[in-house]
Amino acid sequence: MTVPSNQTRRENAHLLRQLSLYLNLMSDAIDGKMVDEISGTNDKQQREYAYAALLATYCGYDFNDNPSHKKIFKERFTQMIFMQDENQFLCDPYYKNVKFPTVSNQSWTFKTMSFKPYEAFLANESEIDSVGRLIPRIGFFEKEFFYPAVLQDNREWMTVTPHEIRTTMPAVNESFGNVLTYGLGLGYFPYMASLKKNVTGVTIVEKDERVIQLFKEYLLPQFPQKEKINIICADAFEYAKSLSSKAFFDFIFADTWHDPSDGVEMYQQFKACEKYSPQSRYMYWIEKTLKYYISLDKDSILDTAGILYDED
Repeated sequence: MTVPSNQTRRENAHLLRQLSLYLNLMSDAIDGKMVDEISGTNDKQQREYAYAALLATYCGYDFNDNPSHKKIFKERFTQMIFMQDENQFLCDPYYKNVKFPTVSNQSWTFKTMSFKPYEAFLANESEIDSVGRLIPRIGFFEKEFFYPAVLQDNREWMTVTPHEIRTTMPAVNESFGNVLTYGLGLGYFPYMASLKKNVTGVTIVEKDERVIQLFKEYLLPQFPQKEKINIICADAFEYAKSLSSKAFFDFIFADTWHDPSDGVEMYQQFKACEKYSPQSRYMYWIEKTLKYYISLDKDSILDTAGILYDED
């Protein structure tokens, strides 16, 4: 991976801070009328461009009179905005078939949440170009879009949003044989992996008993291949270190972190544990992003790693 120049790092950090402020404080500031006034058309590309112009303005970029801001707008904002097709997700097997009650178990709560029309959200893993420019993938729907969530003490802990689906599907597509996954969440990865004919079983390692109880009571019964699912309540790293004495796994997927701020350390710990099952195929959630942050100095990681993921 190309190590970005100091100037590119500064641009990356500034862009992430400004986007983080927007997404966490005013993510629904842009509306359809504003996009209509700029685009004047229903053309998808024109509407995405209009949205990019509005978002850049809200993020403090003067791309009309400031040459450096104009460059950033052209290189990044025009590349980062994607109008979402709700049908693409409503046809997803998990979205179609899994129903979510509003229930609680001590500090944990299942809940249905939504993106408002034109509300901005992180839609996919950020791209990193050939010179190290970080280009976030920001999405919006033209209609309200509902998604399931788990809250811990009234704070979003896990969701199944377009971002979660897109960043998990590469691991789903690569999974095969006897599969092991670290982290349960709302069970999107085990649900999708278990549907595959070439997956014989999915073992889930999750350390929180309350999450497991909620999952077993309300979600697992809806899995068409629930007989393939095996859940183990254990610490992921302790389990990983004992793999040599346990059943062999063909494919291992780790997804125990909330964002790069806690993910970098966990990712490195999991990589060190690969030696305990060297024959397995490993994949890691948002690995490309984690590798980018690892390439930075420690202060840069701490300063920017949690940005953009706070709303997930």
